[in-house]
Amino acid sequence: MNLTTTQARRIALAAQGFTRPRPDDVAMRHVQKVIDRLGFFQIDSVNVLQRAHYMPLFSRLGAYDIELLHRAAGRRPRRLFEYWAHEAALVDVGLWQAMQFRMESGARMWGGMKRIFDEKPEFVDWVLQEVRDNGPLTAREVEHDAPRDKDNWGWNWSEVKMALEYLFYKGKVTAAWRNSAFERVYDLPERVIPQAQLEAPPLDEAEAHGVLVSHAARALGVGTAQCFRDYFRMAPEPTRAAIEELVDTGELIPTTITGWKRPAYLHRDAVQPRTVSARALLSPFDPLVFERTRTSLLFDFHYRIEIYVPAAKRVHGYYVLPFLLGDRLVARVDLKADRQASTLVVHGAWAEEHAPDSTAAELAAELQQMADWLGLEQVAPPVKGDLAGELTACLGRHLR
Repeated sequence: MNLTTTQARRIALAAQGFTRPRPDDVAMRHVQKVIDRLGFFQIDSVNVLQRAHYMPLFSRLGAYDIELLHRAAGRRPRRLFEYWAHEAALVDVGLWQAMQFRMESGARMWGGMKRIFDEKPEFVDWVLQEVRDNGPLTAREVEHDAPRDKDNWGWNWSEVKMALEYLFYKGKVTAAWRNSAFERVYDLPERVIPQAQLEAPPLDEAEAHGVLVSHAARALGVGTAQCFRDYFRMAPEPTRAAIEELVDTGELIPTTITGWKRPAYLHRDAVQPRTVSARALLSPFDPLVFERTRTSLLFDFHYRIEIYVPAAKRVHGYYVLPFLLGDRLVARVDLKADRQASTLVVHGAWAEEHAPDSTAAELAAELQQMADWLGLEQVAPPVKGDLAGELTACLGRHLR
């Protein structure tokens, strides 16, 4: 199979759900279809606009009631569970078995979690028993219940949290929900995960990688081994082996893409639309764009999130969202939700060289829809960027 970059881009957009019209009234069945398609929603603590896990549904479905996501992740029947997928994420509960190899191996576990178990296993056991007896609990509640005499363990609050994170990584506890302070509330998996998933036979490492690579390929439509590996942050060798197996079964079709140096693979079920007429603002953590090399190759869009860049050195701003129009990323906007002033603040707006004449008008309409979804009464126009003047004029036409 040989594809142009345009064909590959349209395949990717279709696989990610951007060729479907937004429903007039979003229901749980629409949310479930996005869960099935993407497999997870990445979680990030930054709340300058809207937390990252809420955004992919808005980008694909438009304005929706976030209680639908809360229900999917926090009530029976659970459709999502929290775990380490690409990063911390709300993961399709159907992938529980595929994540168990990671729980068993602890392969990506970082130092503090491993150290707390190696140095204080009895303390970790006590924390697990505390959750078993009294869960669901936050780390602060576990710390509050810990014996006042610390001589046996010499523990501190951070070690309570680290023990819980170790148990969370190992699948001994899971997150029942997040509270209003965005803290994980921990409980036993048998009180959270549906029984069907808990009773299903576990997958070994090769089987799990087969499931995850297959899911990544369907979610991306087309991509390289690096694209598939990054989706669930998998190791290179088992990913390569899974790709070879999926090629042998015909699920993946070896493909070349114009301008790409690495070999690519097309999923056999991928749709190849002739045109795409999408319109969406994308979170920096949306799976369409979170692998920046892929974003650059597919969209000729060089994207860097500048949260950790000193303010004086930022090129575009603190929290910049790409704007998808048609089948291209045509602009970027630096946004903030000023909830006290009930205003969606557009700090800056920049157009790409290939942006069509309709970019400002379409972006203004999408910003107004985002403000409505966030419950904000107005949109403050940008003062920076080469799109600022035109976008300001277009936003004026959307004033209520």
